[in-house]
Amino acid sequence: MQAAEAGPDAVPAVMPGDSGVWVFIMADMSAFAIFFLVFCASRIQNPALYAQARHALDLRFGLANTLILLTSGAFMARAVRQGRAEAWQAARRSMILALGIGALFAVSKSLEWATKIHHGIGLTTNEFFAYYFVFTGVHFLHFIVGVGVLLVLIRRCRQPLAQADRLRWAEAGAAYWHMVDLLWIVLFALLYLERV
Repeated sequence: MQAAEAGPDAVPAVMPGDSGVWVFIMADMSAFAIFFLVFCASRIQNPALYAQARHALDLRFGLANTLILLTSGAFMARAVRQGRAEAWQAARRSMILALGIGALFAVSKSLEWATKIHHGIGLTTNEFFAYYFVFTGVHFLHFIVGVGVLLVLIRRCRQPLAQADRLRWAEAGAAYWHMVDLLWIVLFALLYLERV
């Protein structure tokens, strides 16, 4: 079966945003995939430890963090749709909402870490919590970078840029923000939900 030929007015399919951002996202997700495989292999070798340690995690924090990031991501997706419609003031408001809601993740994650440390659970408690603190810490650094990206995007919405440039920035920033969401969803499943 042959693919239909594109007509003279057809727009070529392109990745949204910037190709450099997509290369970074793919490399970063590949690194996390290796981390996740190492975690799963370690869990298989010591299922009792992982099952017991998992019970010390508060599922409410994990679920709250997931809902916060998904809601923030939804506002970022809305901002991109508004940007494509050239409604940049509305897109800016959506980005501000994405940032404000996303900031709740920092509060929630900080409270969760503080609670663990208060109860004597830290990086050296056992293998499970070593992975927990390292993975969630690296994810948190990605989140902080994402906050910086959103702040830049919010400012750029008011700058006199060409539509194509403004849209490329918004799409690239949204792709990164969604990567932060996706990484957390996998972490939530592995750390809070997955049973041996």
